[in-house]
Amino acid sequence: MNRKIASYLGFARKAGKTMSGVNTCTFGIEKGKVELVVLAEDISENSKKKIMKEIRRNRVVYVTSGTVQELSQAIGQTGRSVIGICDKGFAEVILKESNEERS
Repeated sequence: MNRKIASYLGFARKAGKTMSGVNTCTFGIEKGKVELVVLAEDISENSKKKIMKEIRRNRVVYVTSGTVQELSQAIGQTGRSVIGICDKGFAEVILKESNEERS
C-alpha cells in the first residue's frame, strides 16, 4: 500500500469521515453516505460478494489497495478489509493516489 494512501486514510479516520467493516459500509452505501470504498486485496470471497453487490447497485467508486493488515493499521483498528470514505475531498485524493500507484 502506498504510504500516502495510508496517511490519507488515517487523516480521514481522525476527522470522523470513515466507516469500516463490511456491514457498516454496506449500510453506509445504501444510505448514500459513502463516496469511495477501499477494499483490501486479500478480502474474503463472501465479504467481497456482499460489498460489491452494494457498490454496483449504488454506483459507488471503489479501489483495491493493501492487505487487511495494512488497511487496519492505517486507521488504527484490527481486522478491517473494507473502509468507506464519507468525504468527497478525501475520496478524490485517495482515488488520485491509487491511480498514480497503478501507473
